[in-house]
Amino acid sequence: MELILERIAKKKNYTIGHLYIANETSGDNPGLGQPLTKGLQICDTLEPTWRDYQNGAYKVKGKSAIPEGRYAVVISWSPKFGAWLPILLGVPKFEGVRIHAGNTPQDTEGCILVGKNREVGKVLDSRIWVHRLKQKIVEAKARGEPVWLTVR
Repeated sequence: MELILERIAKKKNYTIGHLYIANETSGDNPGLGQPLTKGLQICDTLEPTWRDYQNGAYKVKGKSAIPEGRYAVVISWSPKFGAWLPILLGVPKFEGVRIHAGNTPQDTEGCILVGKNREVGKVLDSRIWVHRLKQKIVEAKARGEPVWLTVR
């Protein structure tokens, strides 16, 4: 399963995005040079401040969105949250990047919050959307599919 996080609003103190399940391709591997096309929008996302790492910006601990890229996603136990949550693997200069519940930029320290962006700078109904996303990931893994997230 291919997920796409498309950042749509890069504000001073937060970043809003849309999370999609990519359209399926006819046997091509979209991770190997094939363009990913947005399919079904699942929900919205909230991250810390976006930084232009490609042009010399630097990470501010707990206050920076992850770099654009393609990351493997698995579900693992989070001692911090006391729950099984999606985690991104191989994020440069970041560790423990989770997809979890939260509503405001103060609820994320580099992680991705999911929900519906119905208030400026927030996502709402986050627990519901974490549950739904986890279900999709578990279903994909049960089919033997790897799960990838492309952040752009």
